[in-house]
Amino acid sequence: MIGGEVLIPHSFIFNGKLGLKVLTLAILGISAIGCDIERRKSDAELGLNAQQAAGRRIYDQYCDRCHAPYSSRGRHGPSMKHIFKQPYLPMSGMPANDDRVRDVIRMGRDKMPAYSQVLTEQQIADLLAYLHTL
Repeated sequence: MIGGEVLIPHSFIFNGKLGLKVLTLAILGISAIGCDIERRKSDAELGLNAQQAAGRRIYDQYCDRCHAPYSSRGRHGPSMKHIFKQPYLPMSGMPANDDRVRDVIRMGRDKMPAYSQVLTEQQIADLLAYLHTL
């Protein structure tokens, strides 16, 4: 490394077929990693109103670490994608409606902590409004 730059010997990259294979694999690896990452859309791009945008901020702060909004890969809890578009909640089998989801948020369930002492009723209402957009 010279002056913050990593120097790769010319003979390593262009040393026949082996060097080209290594370079190709490195580019493909970086591309594969990059394909899974999407730019986060703004509230306006998602068409969120003020209440839904407030709920999104609450979701980001408290829920996102365990519940991905659009997938469940690498998370502890179920995905929230289409949570209100299904007749029942995925883990409990309870009806997927505001009352049941509000109860889970307030009282917790299994590994999920309760948030009744953390979130106000208005914050829970905002969060529910956002969950309806997923």
